[in-house]
Amino acid sequence: MDNTDFHTHTNCIKNSTERSGWIDVLRIAACMMVVMSHCCDGFVAMFDADRTSFITGTLIGSMMRASVPLFVMMTGTLLLPIRPGVTLGGFYRKRIGRIAVPLIFWSLALPLLAFVYFNGPGASSANASVDMASYTSEGLFNRLWTWILNFNFDTTPLWYLYMLAGLYLILPIADAWLKQASRKDERNFLLVWGATLFLPYLKLFAPSLGYAGNYGNMDIFGGCDWNAFGTFHYVSGFLGYIVLAHYLIRYPLQWSTKKLYAANAALFAIGYAITAGGYIWMQSLFPGDYAYLEIVWLFNGPNVFLMTFAAFTTFQRLAAAPRPWLKYLASLTFGIYLCHFIFIMAGYDLFDISGLPAALRILCMFVFALTSAAVLTALMRLLPLTRRFVE
Repeated sequence: MDNTDFHTHTNCIKNSTERSGWIDVLRIAACMMVVMSHCCDGFVAMFDADRTSFITGTLIGSMMRASVPLFVMMTGTLLLPIRPGVTLGGFYRKRIGRIAVPLIFWSLALPLLAFVYFNGPGASSANASVDMASYTSEGLFNRLWTWILNFNFDTTPLWYLYMLAGLYLILPIADAWLKQASRKDERNFLLVWGATLFLPYLKLFAPSLGYAGNYGNMDIFGGCDWNAFGTFHYVSGFLGYIVLAHYLIRYPLQWSTKKLYAANAALFAIGYAITAGGYIWMQSLFPGDYAYLEIVWLFNGPNVFLMTFAAFTTFQRLAAAPRPWLKYLASLTFGIYLCHFIFIMAGYDLFDISGLPAALRILCMFVFALTSAAVLTALMRLLPLTRRFVE
């Protein structure tokens, strides 16, 4: 990195820190988007059984797909560059240790709460995304230990913590490269990463191009039963959003505010149209097959990238000064993310009111789940014993 790059980088980080209110706003917005998206899931799962609910859930849920990439980009914004003198072990202890305790606690608490709820008088079997038959003592026992291997339905939002731990493992290595990388170096990486966003679509259409796979395995570019790590494995995934955030903070877009907002409105609209329209179209081709449906909703897909880029750079332009009340609300987002899913389960039944349109049900569920999770998080933050579980 030459002197110009160094001073540009330093000044961008300084300005970002001094005017970091936009990050708090973005954290709050992304958290709300996550809660809203999960409120839509039960309606999306209706598919042809209730076409109106499916369409409503898809249209609203598709608009929220940028939520997770935005959280990842905030990780890159807040943690990079890593402060000088921080050792690899010290970084791992602090970052992974911070999410390990909440992961363990909520991996046990959420299945217990769900078991109590679904075996109580308030639950119903109307939620298409819930397998009521699995809420037995045996099913509960299975959930209480298999979290070591992976999340389960009750802890669906916790998938993010497993992924985040993986990002923390690679972040110090990425940081060492980014500190000496030129603008061209970062841009070239992002171009390669951008190309990988199209790989799921290429894999989807490969059979129509005559590709028959290898020994029944349909992976591409070297992927097969004995190798899950294809050509682009190491330059794909959420790490790209980390680098993208670093690049945008280091080299902010120099467009006028009017031009930026106009361009971002167009990018978001295009990304949303592909995401929502593509999901509905894919469902007509592959009814109920999530393996194909999720391709259009992938966080690491080109359409979701367009929405994410537009949202991030729009919030970045806000450049608001930090405010105590905003910082406090932003500090609740991690706890809300961890515990909101149980309230969504309850909200689905609570607002299962005859004649209530799906859109209004989703809105009621959203307000109920977000408020309940925020109150619970605020209360848990008051006690030293429970504070560690939500921050």
